Amino acid sequence: MYDKIEKKVADFREDMKNDLMEMLKIPALSPENDGDGEMERAEFIMELIKGFGFDKIERYDAPDPRVSSGKRPNIVAIKEGGTDQNVVILAHIDIVPEGDLDQWETDPYDPVFKDGKIYGRGSEDNGQEVIAALYAARAFTEAGIKPHHNLKVMLVSDEETGSTYGAKYLLEEGVIEDDDLIIVPDHSEKNGKLIEVVEKAGLWVKVTCRGKQGHAAMPGGTINANRAMAEYQFLVDKRLKEQFQDVRNELFSPTFSTFEPTKREKNVPNVNTIPGKEVQYFDCRIIPEVDKSEVKQVFKSTGEEMKKKYGTDHDVEYLRESDAPPGTPVDSPVVKKLSRAIHKVTGFDPEPVGIGGGTVAAGFRRRGYPAVVWCSNHNMAHQPNEYAVLDNIVRDCKVFCAMLLGY
Repeated sequence: MYDKIEKKVADFREDMKNDLMEMLKIPALSPENDGDGEMERAEFIMELIKGFGFDKIERYDAPDPRVSSGKRPNIVAIKEGGTDQNVVILAHIDIVPEGDLDQWETDPYDPVFKDGKIYGRGSEDNGQEVIAALYAARAFTEAGIKPHHNLKVMLVSDEETGSTYGAKYLLEEGVIEDDDLIIVPDHSEKNGKLIEVVEKAGLWVKVTCRGKQGHAAMPGGTINANRAMAEYQFLVDKRLKEQFQDVRNELFSPTFSTFEPTKREKNVPNVNTIPGKEVQYFDCRIIPEVDKSEVKQVFKSTGEEMKKKYGTDHDVEYLRESDAPPGTPVDSPVVKKLSRAIHKVTGFDPEPVGIGGGTVAAGFRRRGYPAVVWCSNHNMAHQPNEYAVLDNIVRDCKVFCAMLLGY
């Protein structure tokens, strides 16, 4: 049976490419990223899969008055198999902004196919897996074969900005069953050799430095928030690395905690004004062996030091904070079955690992549902000139099909 399914998937190669490219023309940005949500893309998908052979297609729309439709859509499509157990493939339909357009060689919303790659924002993250999951259903339908397991494809909104209107909303709606085999195809490496089973804790930090604004030619009556924030950032970065990066956990890559200064808000619009306010953000990914409270203390104590030196106030806010949930056991059914399916298609045995990036799998694990993160990708997420490799889409679809057959 697998040979027949495999041939069907291979035959769909051109359709997969074309459907992904059409989908990528539709922006799906959250309001936090100055977008109007995912509704137009969800409607495209709903129309696309009408002939794919799903036995049930439902939408779960989370209310959100910030978008023009008033709703953030989530699609649950089920193809029935020969058992009561579901293989859940959860991919996300939202994307991140394109960033600096000067760094793009093509229009991020006018996809280009070149050298086996589909270029466009959201192509790899997470468009390729949306297509791979949906085409698994079409392969069984057109081959006339009933899968061993039920296929439950869940396509969610809001993954990039917290999942409140996406995966978390679906969990509250009770669409997950205790014995579901949950795959979140949102991380791995180019050959799909890694199955993520545990994540680091996360901490997003916003630091607001307040000084006193004034004319740059007369700095005596000012307190330069830019200078104080520059030193604050340097010291926090240096101290966090010195204190915590020697603590290692070999399951993760990288094996240590990471502390990255990222976004900086605009200050004054003109050159000849000393800014009285600076806002800096940090993204921290923390292994279980490191105490988050000690990380927070570095932010706090460094702010107190800057106040004594410059007279600035440093307000520290924790915008997003997550503890690392219990990992999925490496001998759990979902890890074993997915590993066998990967081996069936590729010939190699994947390795269970931990990652620093946050995925929706953490939300499932917190509720006691074992979940894994796996796909084949080149780690192009959020980068300019993001691309998806067509071979990866086809291969991942084959792996999903092999798992549905019960390998």
